[in-house]
Amino acid sequence: MTATSLPSPEINSQRLWDSLMAMAEIGATDGGGSCRLALTAEDTAGRRLLIDWCEQLGCQWRLDPVGNLFIRREGLRNDLPPVATGSHLDTQPKGGRFDGILGVLAGLEVFRTLNDKGIVTERPLELVVWTNEEGSRFAPAMVASGTYAGVFKLEDTLAITDSDGISIGQALEQSGLPRGLALGEPGLGSYIELHIEQGPVLENAGESIGVVTGVQGMRWFDLTIAGQSSHAGPTPMSLRHDALAAAARLIDRLYAHALADTSGATRVTFGQLEITAASRNVVPGEVRMSVDLRHGNEQQLDQLQKRFESEVAELEEAFGVTFRTEPLWVSPVVAFDEDCIDSVERSAKGRGMSYRRMMSGAGHDAVYVSRVAPTAMIFVPCRDGISHNEAEYASPEQCAMGAQVLCDVLLERARQ
Repeated sequence: MTATSLPSPEINSQRLWDSLMAMAEIGATDGGGSCRLALTAEDTAGRRLLIDWCEQLGCQWRLDPVGNLFIRREGLRNDLPPVATGSHLDTQPKGGRFDGILGVLAGLEVFRTLNDKGIVTERPLELVVWTNEEGSRFAPAMVASGTYAGVFKLEDTLAITDSDGISIGQALEQSGLPRGLALGEPGLGSYIELHIEQGPVLENAGESIGVVTGVQGMRWFDLTIAGQSSHAGPTPMSLRHDALAAAARLIDRLYAHALADTSGATRVTFGQLEITAASRNVVPGEVRMSVDLRHGNEQQLDQLQKRFESEVAELEEAFGVTFRTEPLWVSPVVAFDEDCIDSVERSAKGRGMSYRRMMSGAGHDAVYVSRVAPTAMIFVPCRDGISHNEAEYASPEQCAMGAQVLCDVLLERARQ
């Protein structure tokens, strides 16, 4: 039976939820979340469970040189580039059960549904698990999908190390999963990624589906502020070179700048801060911190970076400290493929689901995949917009709606 003349079948929402809960048991945390850092034993166990499920469907799986996992469901025309979906199975140290995992297991549910109905698509379908999307073990984030897309060099990616000095290459060897695909293979005809929103917009608006048109630009910096350590008692305030005070002023000024943006599109975050040789009665002499700048408009992002640089210059003089800024990662503003976006919107509209077009504020593997294949994303709400947190939650109904839209879009595109 072919899919060319059939309406899209209904996915099995209970089976999808059961799969999500089964995956969550691998690396389960005390707070109800999951910890499967990239290429750890837990991450590998999650991949092996997925492989087992897919082998039961008769699917074939292969890994590329950076560990990206490609699972193929063959079509009638396997000479055509596949229609792909997927996301990631790695998590934050205390992550949730849905970030990335929903996109992977919804793809599995589509495969299962098509098997149930005896549907063979014209094009083959590909379910992809991207390595190290989170970047919580190996920085930067999304490095494996970026390597697949040709943004990063293979040798550089394999040499990236974690905090224990273990490289990605070594971790891949330890996983025991064989790598046989050439880098950049298979080429994709299109790519659709389902994900929880990781923000509160859809929930606050009472909408079911986010039709994602692109992703904000992001720029990461490592910042070292060098002042002078001194005794907290004898050193007058006016004569201090307090690195932490300079950091606090920088945070305050950039936060005020972002809050003054009435569009709400400016994002500034300082997720890591460390005082070197911290002591209760010592003026901090050195502070290391991370800076994350984001905006949906590339020119506005340029202006945000200039504002950051000008604040640094002013604070050096005001506090008598020295700032050393190290650019770590740049991800330009991404616009997704209009035809793919329209496919997502058609499904949501056709099924009577409330939806909105929106930009993603978070980075996803779709950012890099969009450089080599037509791409779009589907968002579903998550409770209170919470993500990267054990409390992360999307309801069975929300997950099912996202998976149904994904099924519709994959079938539509696989018929072409």
